[in-house]
Amino acid sequence: MAGGRAGRVGVGGAGGLEGAGDAVVFRGATVVDGTGADRYRADVRIADGLITEIGRGLGAPRVVDADGLVLTPGFIDMHAHSDLALLLEPEHPAKVTQGVTCEVLGQDGLSYAPVDDTTLLALRRQLAGWNGDPEGFDWDWRGVAGYLDRIDRTGVAVNACYLVPHGSLRMLAMGWANRPPAPAELDRMRQQLAQGLLDGAVGMSSGLSYTPGMYADTAELVELCTVVAAYGGFHAPHQRSYGAGALEGYAEMVEIARRTGCALHLTHATMNFGVNRGRAGELLELVDEALADGVDLTLDSYPYLPGSTTLAALLPSWATEGGPAATLTRLADPAARERIRYDVEEQGSDGCHGVVTDWATIQISGVRAAELAATVGRTVAELAAERGRSGTEVFLDLLRRDELATTILQHVGHEENVRAIMRHPAHTVGSDGLLVGARPHPRAWGTFPRYLGHYSRDLGVLTLEETVARMTGRPAARLGLHRRGRIAPGHHADLVLLDPGQVRDAATFEHPRLPAEGIEHVYVNGTAVVRQGRTTGARPGRALRRTDRGTRAL
Repeated sequence: MAGGRAGRVGVGGAGGLEGAGDAVVFRGATVVDGTGADRYRADVRIADGLITEIGRGLGAPRVVDADGLVLTPGFIDMHAHSDLALLLEPEHPAKVTQGVTCEVLGQDGLSYAPVDDTTLLALRRQLAGWNGDPEGFDWDWRGVAGYLDRIDRTGVAVNACYLVPHGSLRMLAMGWANRPPAPAELDRMRQQLAQGLLDGAVGMSSGLSYTPGMYADTAELVELCTVVAAYGGFHAPHQRSYGAGALEGYAEMVEIARRTGCALHLTHATMNFGVNRGRAGELLELVDEALADGVDLTLDSYPYLPGSTTLAALLPSWATEGGPAATLTRLADPAARERIRYDVEEQGSDGCHGVVTDWATIQISGVRAAELAATVGRTVAELAAERGRSGTEVFLDLLRRDELATTILQHVGHEENVRAIMRHPAHTVGSDGLLVGARPHPRAWGTFPRYLGHYSRDLGVLTLEETVARMTGRPAARLGLHRRGRIAPGHHADLVLLDPGQVRDAATFEHPRLPAEGIEHVYVNGTAVVRQGRTTGARPGRALRRTDRGTRAL
């Protein structure tokens, strides 16, 4: 339950759930409209899923007393990992309780469409740490259209957009081969990408420190981004390094955008590890130069210092060639284990962003094997000291025993970098939150209220108006969401009513699944999914498909 004063509901507002067609007035709200403009006081009326009028003295069968509360557009999570969670728990409390009304799925170059039977099985295994691999789940789609249709058939609480994942394309075309694609293989990737964009995807994601996306060279990405640009989408890369090669990785992504004319969205734009302390300004200088040259560029970040990924992501790229089964075979081979040890402990694995791994920064957040449950919350260094073994031995044995499904927190961030990046005008908000595991990163439940409470209200890093714009109007523009992301007549009624003095993230690293406080009402397509701080169980969300005319909102 959210904390703070809930907006009172009256005039026929007792009991029941209004549908999208029912008229509601938010009376006396402080409106922060999503554009960055100054707040103002008004009544806002919604009906038939749309904002119909803004003024004074408006009436409706249901009235929400919004005096002292702030009304904003619904928040857009530009980097979500809810690809299965949205289907398994469609009421989606992790996101609706923090005001999220739309998520962007298919991130980091790896997701479940497009696939065939072979790649689906491999992806289920590879992504178990991100999304789980539920028994008895009906995988009744193979293409992007089928996945988006499944979202609509299920009925979900929030709207969803999808990015075609480059790694999944590569698997379909050439498996896990560590080489450039043959002409026919590249043609298949281009064809599958074009079909995904025609089916409604908003762009393409890439995961260039994950298998098999990390095997792609710049030329391959240029070819694919040319296709994305032709369909009016954008490229959302998890670039090659956030450590020793961070700036070079960002520069490569900018150069691809320059060469192709493809819009660029830098996902979880961070500068991490000791080598990048205090260097956010260098990234932002690169961003400013690109913008000045006419590159269509945006970025997102989460408001925390630790990152989160799978333990297997730290492996060097050669160790993951051939897919999960081949990786597990190497983990049992003494010669391969010694080679891995050298890479992670002495040279700096490309999987760990070219930085020598500090096992004290690697904390276990989730496991699939029940017998490993006691490792959750412990660092690899702590486990190694307790067992009288090296950190690498513990690392490799955990991977083997948990069949690569272990997830981690990686404590490598810097506060000055986080604040500098969030101040940039091209900035939007993405949680990058994993929803599985015993102790996942609290950003999955706390990102948006943490921006509003800790960084905006308490620290004053951004004004409330600027913070809301980065969560609403600016991401809506990047996604091509027509008539969303702004409070204006004719726009879709995706709305959040919050208490500005009480809003905060309650989720912590010890208790990561606590809902936000101060988020009082949340509406998606005109229907309440949170009322007076409690989820309603309503599922009015839908897949938002991109067309030649923009993103369709049926």
